[in-house]
Amino acid sequence: MVISVTFSKPAENCEQVLGKDFIKVRIFRNAEAGLSSAKKAKLPYSAEFFTKTQAFQKSMSEEEVNAFIDEHAGKTFKNVVQKTDSQEINFFCNRRGEVKKSVRNISSGMKNINLQGMENRPSGNRTKNYILKEGNPIPFLIHLGVMTKDGSVVASKYAKFRQINRFLEYVRDILPDVKKLYGKDFSRERPLRIADFGCGKSYLTFAVYYYLWQIENIPVQITGLDLKEDVIAYCQKLSDELNYDSLNFFVGNIADFSYENKPDIIITLHACDTATDFALNFAVKQNALAILSVPCCQHEINLQLEKNKSLVEPSNPFASLEHWGIFRERFAALATDAIRAELLEQAGYSVQVLEFIDMEHTPKNILLRAVRKRNVGPAKDGCVQSDGLEDNAAEKQINASVQKSRERLDSLLKTLGASQSLCGLLES
Repeated sequence: MVISVTFSKPAENCEQVLGKDFIKVRIFRNAEAGLSSAKKAKLPYSAEFFTKTQAFQKSMSEEEVNAFIDEHAGKTFKNVVQKTDSQEINFFCNRRGEVKKSVRNISSGMKNINLQGMENRPSGNRTKNYILKEGNPIPFLIHLGVMTKDGSVVASKYAKFRQINRFLEYVRDILPDVKKLYGKDFSRERPLRIADFGCGKSYLTFAVYYYLWQIENIPVQITGLDLKEDVIAYCQKLSDELNYDSLNFFVGNIADFSYENKPDIIITLHACDTATDFALNFAVKQNALAILSVPCCQHEINLQLEKNKSLVEPSNPFASLEHWGIFRERFAALATDAIRAELLEQAGYSVQVLEFIDMEHTPKNILLRAVRKRNVGPAKDGCVQSDGLEDNAAEKQINASVQKSRERLDSLLKTLGASQSLCGLLES
C-alpha cells in the first residue's frame, strides 16, 4: 500500500504531458483513510501539484495513484520517492534516459509505527515539556483534528503536535530580541505584526496566534497569505468561528501583495523555490525585525549546475557531486540556503541555520532564523547603515563581517558558475 510519493525534477516535456509546468507533485494517504466507516466514500489519497507560483489539489483513488506512478515515475519526473508500508522506492532517470529504481525494505517495527501514526511519540513515563500542553483542550487544535475535545492528542497527529511545539520554541527564542528592537511593549493599539507567506493549512499560523495571545499575553496581528483560494476560505472561516479577530487570511502572491502596516516578523514555510527569495526580499526591504524561513524545492541552482558542463570535469572539486543527480540536487539546495543566509547577514541580520522537522515529513528541514542587529540597517556598497548609536569600533567590526560575507558569497557563486534570485532582488 502506498503511503506517500513525491515527484521532483520535471522533464522537459512535463508541461506538454500534464498541461502545466509543474515542478513538484506530492501524493499522500489521508490519515483517516480506512479508519472510519463514515468516511469510506472519501478518496483515500490527496495530491498537491506545484508550479513556481501556484499550487493545485485533488483527491485520488489507490488505482489512480498507482497509474500515475507507472506513467510518470522516472519519465515526466526524473526523481521520485515512493514510500509503502514496507518499502522505500527511489525512481530516477540516468543520463541515458533509462528509468532505474532502488528499493529499501523498512523494518517491521518501523512499519507498525508508521501505520499507526505513532511516530516519535513519547513512550512510558517520559514526557516532553511542550509549550502547548497535552491534556489541555486547545480550540484551534480540536478544530484542525489534532486534539480531541478532552485535550488528548490524536495518535495519527502526534508528530504534527510535536512539530507545532518545536516551531513555537523558535518563536519564543526571538521574542526578547524583537521586544528590544521595537523599544517598548506591544499593545492592542500597536500589536506585534506578523506576516505568514504561503501559510497553507495554517496549523502554525493558528499556533503562533494562540501562543502569543493566550500564553505570552502579547497582542498580535497576523496576516496569512496563500494562493489556494479554498484553503484561505477555510482558514478565514475557522478564524471567525474561533473569534480570532486579529488573525486574517488573504489570497495573494508573495511578490506583489501589499500590507497596510509593515510586519515586524515574517514567516515563510515551504515557499517553493524562488518564492522564498521574494519573501526574504520583502522582509529585508520592509526592515522586518525577525524572519523565520523554511525553504523548499530549491531548483534554481540545481538546474544551472546540471547545465554547467565544466563541473563534470575530473579536475573540478565538485565533479563527484555533479556526477550523481541526487548529490547535485542536495548540494544545490544547501548552496542556495547558504547564499540566502549570507545575504541576510549582509542585510544587517544575525542569522542562525537550524534543523526544523518538516510538517510533511520530508528532508526539507533547514530553518533560517534571522534577527535584525540592533541599530543596523541593510548594507549598501559593502557598508552597513547605522542610526548613529553604534560606536565606531562596533561599526567597523560589523562592516568587516559584511565584507567577509561578501567574499565568501562571491567565491561560492563564481566557483559554481551560478546566479541566485535573491541577489538580484536585493540589488534592484
